[in-house]
Amino acid sequence: MSGVHSGIISLCVIVAAAGVASAQHVHLPSAISQSQAMGDIPITTDDAVQRQQAIAANQQRQLEIKRDMEKMAELTQQLKEYLATSGQGIVSLDAIKKAEQIEKLAHSIKSKMKQVF
Repeated sequence: MSGVHSGIISLCVIVAAAGVASAQHVHLPSAISQSQAMGDIPITTDDAVQRQQAIAANQQRQLEIKRDMEKMAELTQQLKEYLATSGQGIVSLDAIKKAEQIEKLAHSIKSKMKQVF
């Protein structure tokens, strides 16, 4: 039981740390990055629109990651409290569902962190 508990907490800490580290990067399409780096190529209206869309999408993604991480932390705390109060007996169905929700949120966060705009 302790192994599952510490494994879940470890996963949450790793995902949270990775989220903080990656939340600082803004990934833009290569066409936008290249056009700005070239200097002599003027940025067209389409490029500016694409840049704004990429920035907006990245901001939305970061908000979703933060929301999911907060929900995962809440569920992890609830599961931790349950495991601390329950004995060595049978784990309740509710506890198993919380663990499954934590796992789904972790996968969702990981997926969103890998997205590039």
